[in-house]
Amino acid sequence: MSTLFSTLTLRSLDIPNRVWMSPMCTYSAAPSGPEAGVPTDFHLTHLASRAAGGAGLVMAEATGVRADGRISPWDLGLWNDAQQEAFARITAAISAHGAVPAIQLAHAGRKASTNKPWLGGGSVADTEHGWQPVGPSPAPFHGLPVPRELTTGEIAALVEDFAASARRALAAGFKVVEVHGAHGYLINSFLSPISNQRTDEYGGTTENRMRFALEVVDAVRAVWPEDLPVLFRTSATDWTAEQGGVGWAEDDTVLLAKELQQRGVDLLDVSTGGMAHDAVIPVESHYQVRFAAKVREATGLPTGAVGLITEPARAEEVVATGQADAVLLGRELLRDPYWAHHAAQELGVDSNWPEQYGYAVRPRR
Repeated sequence: MSTLFSTLTLRSLDIPNRVWMSPMCTYSAAPSGPEAGVPTDFHLTHLASRAAGGAGLVMAEATGVRADGRISPWDLGLWNDAQQEAFARITAAISAHGAVPAIQLAHAGRKASTNKPWLGGGSVADTEHGWQPVGPSPAPFHGLPVPRELTTGEIAALVEDFAASARRALAAGFKVVEVHGAHGYLINSFLSPISNQRTDEYGGTTENRMRFALEVVDAVRAVWPEDLPVLFRTSATDWTAEQGGVGWAEDDTVLLAKELQQRGVDLLDVSTGGMAHDAVIPVESHYQVRFAAKVREATGLPTGAVGLITEPARAEEVVATGQADAVLLGRELLRDPYWAHHAAQELGVDSNWPEQYGYAVRPRR
């Protein structure tokens, strides 16, 4: 019996296993015009292949709730009918392979309007499809422009943008929605004192810095069906407080998790970092799992663990020992779309390969 390949039930939704595809930007949509942010055949193939590969939940990449909320001009969006209709093809394909379709809704904040990583990253000029980034304060991320400080009226409008995108996600056939509150993007930049220097109700105390995140979650939960789950991705630490500096730390994350739990969040997707470019991060296998374990132990809220999870036996250990309820794989699923099937075989579990692949993966009779 494998815990990794057992069903996880969140509300009324049965997710067939605990191997989930983490949201990963592919920078492959049109940057402007009527096709801006619209999923393409590439996105359909990319996501459906991981469902065919055995992942129990397949999550679409960080998807902008508005055009200027994308990380890059080539990211996906969900603010219009064309995007919604294109996503409906993708959710149908994921579901046809027995996986659960999920989407991460995001606003990039002060880290918006950047170039494709294989083109060097950095800021994209207005003349090359770029725009002025925004944030809680005029505090830039390293090497990027100074963001324009959001007004309280704009903050309220952004909360509604998240809700509007959630409605579209539901109409497109997604069964799980995740709010992106990690990696230095807009919600995370409100949480961290590194980037939030406001003195109004959205800044200062930890409770005030959590306000925007909680308002977004409340708005999304209000439009999302009661019987379907809402997830939240967090950076459990900026990795700066541990080094004697200012920043968001794991005890803050436990406090946030308790608030999210009360507001109907069903699982915390626990990552770290992305706020300070010079943070010293001890990157190694499973280096972020302990943060998921701490939240789960302190709150009882289900968690997902991420970060250099590559070996089936160790992934099994994470969920079997209660450190997390699911593992979210990123780069490993880029390298091997069929990792889940291969892991099941290694763990001695029957793997539900597509029947069309039977000649290659089943013993001959």
